[in-house]
Amino acid sequence: MGIIIALIIALIIIVVVVNAIQQHKEKVEQEKRGKAAKQKAIIDETEELLISIANLPNNPNLVMILNNRTLNATKSMASILPENKSLLTRIQDMEARISTCKKNTSEAASEQSFTLPDNEQQLVAVLQCIKKLRVTLKSEQSKGNLDAQTFTQEDNKLSAMQLKIGVETLQKRGMIAYQKEMLGSARQYLEKALNTISESPIQTEYCTRKRDEIANILEEITSSLKHTNAKDAAKKAKAEEDDLDILFQPKKKW
Repeated sequence: MGIIIALIIALIIIVVVVNAIQQHKEKVEQEKRGKAAKQKAIIDETEELLISIANLPNNPNLVMILNNRTLNATKSMASILPENKSLLTRIQDMEARISTCKKNTSEAASEQSFTLPDNEQQLVAVLQCIKKLRVTLKSEQSKGNLDAQTFTQEDNKLSAMQLKIGVETLQKRGMIAYQKEMLGSARQYLEKALNTISESPIQTEYCTRKRDEIANILEEITSSLKHTNAKDAAKKAKAEEDDLDILFQPKKKW
């Protein structure tokens, strides 16, 4: 009887231990899948950014940073899933791509040569791309994958493009309002554009040129508003004078 009880107890212990081991394995696998999924998301996001920057001025340094980000994420994924041999091939492909990028000696185009798309939807897409790139650069710097000097240099370029989009968009809307003789609205848009330039921590040649250009347009609008107000005042005075003439004119006898 005692042997049977001992066997039952031993069996229960074995079942508990097996269940514990199985649960631990499932937990480890779940954590691995979660970590791998995180790296996969980084790879997918970076590949999308590499496609999106085709709409921005040529910047080999930025392409290199993004390619290195993909390579690092792929290596991390390979260490998490060593049984996935296709990742090793992907790493080799990425290293070859980076080697090709290093041979690309073309210089990055100036952000001032950046031409804004006319389509509003495309403009929004470009702006979103720039914002994502800035977040990505900050993330890479915080991970130690990007030195402070390179981060600052590239972030300043993106910031300049972001500033240009804001200023050009406000100026465009202001000029449309000006052409429609909506002088009040035009002045608001252009003053906001000036404030955007003034609030920029980095003042470039573009900022100086745009500040002067917009200031001149605002002077024209101020002059037009004064002229319009003077005309309105003259019309009002004439109307009041006509009303007085009617009031005090000799009454006709019937």
